[in-house]
Amino acid sequence: MPGIPYIPQYITVHLGTPNSNARNVTVTFPNYIKNVASSEIYPTWPENSLRANITAIVTFALNRVYTEWYRSRGYNFDITNSTQYDQAYVHGRDIFGNISKLVDELFNDYLRREGTINPLFTQFCNGTTVTCDGLSQWGTVGLAEQGMTPFQILQYYYGKDVEMVYNAPIQYGGSRSYPGYPLRAGENGIAVRQLQLMLNRISRNYPAIPKINPVDGLFGKQTEDAVKRFQRIFSLTPDGVVGEATWYRIVYIYNSVRRLAELNAENISLEELGTVFPDVLKKGERGGPVRLLQYRLAMVGRYIPELPAVDVDGIFGDGTEQAVIAFQRYAGLSPDGVVGRNTWDQLYRSYRGILETLPGDLGGEAPMLYPGTQLSHGSRGNSVSVLQTYLAAIAREFPNIPAIPVTGYFGDETRNAVRIFQSENNLTPDGVVGPRTWDAIAGVYGDLISGYSRRNGQFQSAAFN
Repeated sequence: MPGIPYIPQYITVHLGTPNSNARNVTVTFPNYIKNVASSEIYPTWPENSLRANITAIVTFALNRVYTEWYRSRGYNFDITNSTQYDQAYVHGRDIFGNISKLVDELFNDYLRREGTINPLFTQFCNGTTVTCDGLSQWGTVGLAEQGMTPFQILQYYYGKDVEMVYNAPIQYGGSRSYPGYPLRAGENGIAVRQLQLMLNRISRNYPAIPKINPVDGLFGKQTEDAVKRFQRIFSLTPDGVVGEATWYRIVYIYNSVRRLAELNAENISLEELGTVFPDVLKKGERGGPVRLLQYRLAMVGRYIPELPAVDVDGIFGDGTEQAVIAFQRYAGLSPDGVVGRNTWDQLYRSYRGILETLPGDLGGEAPMLYPGTQLSHGSRGNSVSVLQTYLAAIAREFPNIPAIPVTGYFGDETRNAVRIFQSENNLTPDGVVGPRTWDAIAGVYGDLISGYSRRNGQFQSAAFN
């Protein structure tokens, strides 16, 4: 089962159709995107059109890497240069200067559906000689000339329920999901848990495969029986051992039943990913699992005053360690600051318990919890729209806060409103919305819709009626 998406350091391109006897080239991911963008689009197009197209190109490539679309089929490359299957890539071609600069900025941003984690299959075509259900490359030019932002252009083609992921982490070295050794009875760990989750999802389409319960990361008889049944169905040696061939056949079928390489995919939710336990998280680690840990600590911390605030930045530093220790003490666990299975599971239970008792997000009900991603100048998406909705409501009550439009784009007006709110509420006025600022804004908004004017210590210089 694919985990948290990463930007690969390198990508291997097959210079031909998948079955052709063509050579492979391995290049850095940014250089691959620069080449494709220089081959697919024109540097004279409006910048917003270029940005939208580059984001679609990045996301398409990440979908291929994330789903191991070709490697799960036995190929030794990540993507082809055939436009019949993938994106145009001309090895050794010249790169346009303005496109190169934009890619340096955008190569680790990608598109996904709201509430999911996998890169969207951003199908696109030129929109003149070829049309498709996804983005029209030439069509983006007209939309940009109408004044649409890059994100609005992407929403136009892929739907209003998409969101951007900014500054995704880079994974250095290999990006293959196979753990590197056969999984067999007696094994345990995250790879076994991924295996169990994939087999359980596949069994919905192939009910002859028995369900594994519980999904606990322990390779016992249930898991072995499910593996053997899978192997029989798909003409593999039914030995109950998950070597590389069985692993990638499972990945292939899993991707197929979920349609992860289609525009209407059954996407992977953050909650589903969260059931996959990262073996151990400790100080000094970075990446998606740390970000997920911090997100849950921040959300649980809203209801447990003993927990200090934590930044959701994907870096397990001193602040995260102190929050973990505080949670472990609260939960009666050994306060060592290391997130092992017991800490992870207890935190997940606390997090789920909070979610199950909350009412809806908007429409006069409880404000939305921190979305897990820091918002700042240039951010786009539904979370920005929610933030602007809260600030607009606060501005109607507190004249010190300037009124702002709800556009889904974090521009100068939004940053100014955030800075003023932060100054009024004893927060660092940096114009960046992390967990503490989000919680403060959501708290004031929640008070307003509940009929309260303010909390103690808020808006000390504001004039109240």
